[in-house]
Amino acid sequence: MGENIGATARVMANFGLSQLRLVNPRDGWPQERAWSSASGADWPLNAARVFECVEDAVADLNLIYATTARPRELQLPVLTPRVAAANLLAAIGEGLKVGLMFGGERAGLETADIALCQAVVTLPVDERFKSLNLAQAVAINAYEWRMTVAQDVPPAFRQGPPPADGASMMGLYDHFERELDNAGFFHPPEKRPSMVQNLRSALGRASFSDQEVRTFRGVVTALSKGRGRVLAKLASQTSADPERET
Repeated sequence: MGENIGATARVMANFGLSQLRLVNPRDGWPQERAWSSASGADWPLNAARVFECVEDAVADLNLIYATTARPRELQLPVLTPRVAAANLLAAIGEGLKVGLMFGGERAGLETADIALCQAVVTLPVDERFKSLNLAQAVAINAYEWRMTVAQDVPPAFRQGPPPADGASMMGLYDHFERELDNAGFFHPPEKRPSMVQNLRSALGRASFSDQEVRTFRGVVTALSKGRGRVLAKLASQTSADPERET
């Protein structure tokens, strides 16, 4: 169906693949629904090559892997998408032309199609339900291909400031612990070292920037001064109420 072809082109474009070969599309070619389903990923569709039979589609390829979850009578190596991607990349490095073969949405690949391939690629799906949408199968294999050829960690969406240095963090620890001492938090006293260690570990994992350290220290200061204002207000109310004094 055109929708499945378009969805396949879309995930191909997601992971940097552009060479799409179609074998005898059910409703002919081109199909407007394919472009609609591709959601703007037009280039795999615009460059798609159409063949009457599988034999013609793979005639110029040196290494072809078939994707299927069904056991067949053929004796072929069975690979995961990750291993398959590594093997295909190595073959390209040797100057070979390679391809991944996917079956139609309804029935998958025929045994005669798989016989033209050198290995089978299958996913570790649950035995109770092996059927996978065509575009989903392409997406998983295309993702593993992308991870094989581009293993660098994706850049951060937004580059933040570096973590604060040790001196800034020690200033934060000392300030925080001093106010906790004033508030009587560390009780009983013999547990103070382990409590301090736990607090420092938790704060350290946050990887505060210098600005965040200053903000946190401002919060500590505000809380400590706020306590003083509340106590002063209560003392003032007590002095103004003779019955409370007695």
